[in-house]
Amino acid sequence: MKKQLIEKLQNKTATIGVLGLGYVGLPLAVEKAKAGYNVIGFDVQDEKVNKVNAGDNYIGDVIPADLEALVKDGKLTATTNFEELANVDAVAICVPTPIDIYKQPNMKYVQASAESIAEYMTEGTLVVLESTTYPGTTEEIVKVAIENKGFKVGENVFVAYSPERVDPGNKQFKTKNTPKVVGGITPNCTEVASTLYRNVLEGDIHEVSSPSVAEMEKLLENTFRNINIALANEMAMLCEKMNIDVWEVVDAAATKPYGFMPFYPGPGLGGHCIPIDPWYLTYKAREYNIHTKLIQTAGEINDSMPEYVVNRMMQLLNKHKKPLAGSKVLVLGVAYKKDIDDYRESPILPIMNLLTEAEAEWEAVDPYIPEFKLNGEMIKTVELSEDKLKESDIVLIATNHSDFDFEYIVGNASLILDTRNSIKETNRKLYKL
Repeated sequence: MKKQLIEKLQNKTATIGVLGLGYVGLPLAVEKAKAGYNVIGFDVQDEKVNKVNAGDNYIGDVIPADLEALVKDGKLTATTNFEELANVDAVAICVPTPIDIYKQPNMKYVQASAESIAEYMTEGTLVVLESTTYPGTTEEIVKVAIENKGFKVGENVFVAYSPERVDPGNKQFKTKNTPKVVGGITPNCTEVASTLYRNVLEGDIHEVSSPSVAEMEKLLENTFRNINIALANEMAMLCEKMNIDVWEVVDAAATKPYGFMPFYPGPGLGGHCIPIDPWYLTYKAREYNIHTKLIQTAGEINDSMPEYVVNRMMQLLNKHKKPLAGSKVLVLGVAYKKDIDDYRESPILPIMNLLTEAEAEWEAVDPYIPEFKLNGEMIKTVELSEDKLKESDIVLIATNHSDFDFEYIVGNASLILDTRNSIKETNRKLYKL
């Protein structure tokens, strides 16, 4: 069965399934279809399925013309009918892996996906989990669900883990050219999964000895970034007290050609990976009586940044004889990073909650996000205008979108707190994080 499946993958006669059509799944489905495979996308949301089948793109990293052409040519379709899993030769699981309010992993989407696949799959199928998770998930959840249906992993079905590496808005590295790590439950599983990715992607395929290694390396990637951003944030708080420009400090340190990598402070962490992944590692470590003190401390520092930002705004307003309560605040940016429409886990959302608690009057501007959900309520963003800037008591630059004209902002705002070092010049009404 391994030989037969590898042949189908190599000659592009295999049908590929992608379960979950979000920020990871849809770009992956598009790349697999562009590589010549027939691809079926699965999702529980009718809206996403209908958009894909209409060739209507909703993910920034997907080129709309590519999606439209693939759908028109019949290379890519989408469905909510999971019985169609019986017709695929390989399927990737790209569903969310959130954490709850106690920082505990919520694995219900992975569990449901694994059970649906096990229910309908046939012999000779490859199943790859791509969702970020803690080490052991592939074997404890996916493998168990499949073997409970009588399949033999490594013999008549193949199971592997290959972590997604998607950086929304990155102009250089996309799904197509980013190196891929693959770890199968058995060597046969690794070989089959690697064959698929080598026929789809341009980036290197790096094989590891087990799914747990691949799961752990993904957590290491994002925990590394989390911890170093926490250091930059703590440096920013110290530099502010010492009246030192932290941005100039980091730029100076970055001139060293070895032993240093620049990380920058900000209003907090956002996106589905960096703020969440370290908590998966902390959760799993407790099973082994290991307390990840450094990781937890870094998480606490980064989680505290929205409150620090609001406190800085309060201090700046106080210097101008104004309380935060009743002040008009214009928040520039809702997305968690520049030039994207993704506000998952955006640190700007807790900043808005804190402003509401402080009885400030705030509005948000984001050229990429016409409306967003906050505490279950849909809130519309407003257009940036001279009037909005001039009537605001303070302008918060929360996301440094390229569309923002910062010279125009400085020229019309009376007080600015820039959390992204968007404006390099020194100005009496401009303050940095």
